[in-house]
Amino acid sequence: MRRSLTALRGAGVRPRSLDARALAALAANPGCRRRALLDGAGIDKGALAQALGSPATYGQSQFAFVRGNSFEARVKADGGADLLRLLHERLRPGTPPPEPAAVATPDLSAAGPEGRAARTALALREATAAGGWALLDHPMLAVEVAGSPAYVEPDAVVVHPDGGWTVVEIKSFPMIDGVADAAKVGAAARQAAVYVLALETVAGHVAARTGREVRVRDRVLLVCPKDFSNLPTAAPVDVRKQLATTRRQLARLTRVEEIAAALPPGTTFDLRLTDDGRATRPPEELTAAVEAVGAAYAPECLAACELAFHCRKRAREDGAVEALGRGVRGELGGLHTIEEVLAAATGADVPAADTPTTDTAAPDDPAVHALRRAAALRAEALAAAADRSQEAECR
Repeated sequence: MRRSLTALRGAGVRPRSLDARALAALAANPGCRRRALLDGAGIDKGALAQALGSPATYGQSQFAFVRGNSFEARVKADGGADLLRLLHERLRPGTPPPEPAAVATPDLSAAGPEGRAARTALALREATAAGGWALLDHPMLAVEVAGSPAYVEPDAVVVHPDGGWTVVEIKSFPMIDGVADAAKVGAAARQAAVYVLALETVAGHVAARTGREVRVRDRVLLVCPKDFSNLPTAAPVDVRKQLATTRRQLARLTRVEEIAAALPPGTTFDLRLTDDGRATRPPEELTAAVEAVGAAYAPECLAACELAFHCRKRAREDGAVEALGRGVRGELGGLHTIEEVLAAATGADVPAADTPTTDTAAPDDPAVHALRRAAALRAEALAAAADRSQEAECR
């Protein structure tokens, strides 16, 4: 499988690592084989979208990146004194935080993500066996995604003397009067759930080796700037729901080697980059390679996937109802294109699809009945409006 994934990337192309944000987005759309393959093979989807002519327009600005790094450095200064104080205030109220000198801060440096993940697992085992406080700064954790390992890096993990582990997520968006933007908190919770899931695997091995009970806490600590200052504040976030969803969705992902095995011989996503980073492979070849893998586009992809604009363009060209949203897609049952929907609404024969499906909607389909009823009501409303307009003109 390693050779086949290398061939998909191209000879000499280093795999692009997955972060927790990408994993959370992948788990939110487990039916997309295209994203599962490209992420599992470590292909740079941003560069691929650029070469296809549909570049992604979202991402963190350089200013926000610098601001976030500056804030994180402040939170972790002095051995993480502020961080541990906030953890005790929010998760262990009434108990004093430990002195900085009593908190272990192990060195997690190692060669490559595999080495860093192994070093993190060793540091977690040693800290748990010692029965003291430990602060792990940017540990590396492994999680299996579609049969391939992915490496994720939380901002911090705190080891408690009782064997508990707490994920710390540091964000640069503010908490105003103790409340942060709900959408941003939700995204942070989904991201933190990936870290908790990865830690659970390590916790099982550590418990077996140390003989101590290890519990990965499902309440993570979200640290943000307070109001409009650069001072840190924090709030506990319960990620049980996000954790259950992420675990279930990742389990549903088709294994990468199964998707790769179904590709036409010779399929590759190699951009053939020049020394100055320009893609020289013809867009037609890249488009054919991308279209060889099925996608499950939804408007939500626009905020989470670099290829979303390409997939949206194709969905619109094909007239796919998926372009209207998952809710609409679910309501339309066996109708797969907008042309079929319009034909069903007007009572015309459903046009033959280029690729016939076995679940094409029948005339007695509830979706067809609902569409025809809606079309009739619309026609009545338009006729009534026309009559009122004529009456007004006569007056």
